[in-house]
Amino acid sequence: MTEAAELPPAPEQAREVFGDRFADAVRYAELLAEAGVQRGLIGPREVPRLWERHLLNCAVLSEVVPEGVTVCDVGSGAGLPGIPLALVRDDIKITLLEPLLRRTNFLTEVVELLGLDHVTVVRGRAEEVMGKLPAVHVVTARAVAPLDRLAAWGIPLLRPYGEMLALKGDTAEEELKSAATALSKLGAVETSILHVGEGIVDPLSTVVRVEVGESPGGVRFAAKRAKAARTGRTRRRR
Repeated sequence: MTEAAELPPAPEQAREVFGDRFADAVRYAELLAEAGVQRGLIGPREVPRLWERHLLNCAVLSEVVPEGVTVCDVGSGAGLPGIPLALVRDDIKITLLEPLLRRTNFLTEVVELLGLDHVTVVRGRAEEVMGKLPAVHVVTARAVAPLDRLAAWGIPLLRPYGEMLALKGDTAEEELKSAATALSKLGAVETSILHVGEGIVDPLSTVVRVEVGESPGGVRFAAKRAKAARTGRTRRRR
């Protein structure tokens, strides 16, 4: 059995980013390095770079999330970017959406341990929960799937005029070009690539922003959403 890699001390930037929640961020990093590795949620090679590559890289997404919004973190996995975002922003309500039971169990434990009252864990796939969960202002995701596939899952969960914020790497521009037709069919009206985390992370975190119009998901999903809404009203009357 190989010896587990050691979690390095938190960098000074973490104190700046997480502020009053710094101790909770340290505890989360410890949980990822211990239980996260043991349960196969994080690879052991990621432990030495948990702060820079994962926690801080995700936390700086808060720079482009509007105040007081609702957020759904699609394919949340071990809680990235949802948990770091929640630690930085207690003004937003976040749903961590994840289909695998062992991951949702871990997420529930983290949320309870850190007292994240503004965070809810939901087990399910994005395509299964549309119409069952309230539509949100913002969908976030990181390393879940190529942009066209991710958009097909995430955009239908948005409210009209909402936005999807996807943390991507060097392929962001290429993915955005390849997904242009698919995004248009899904109701996207504007796309952009943002770089966040100046003075915090190097390289900067790359975010693909996809803004939608009045019909998130396009015509196809408008019908599904209307059907889900009718079903929900019928159930409530019973």
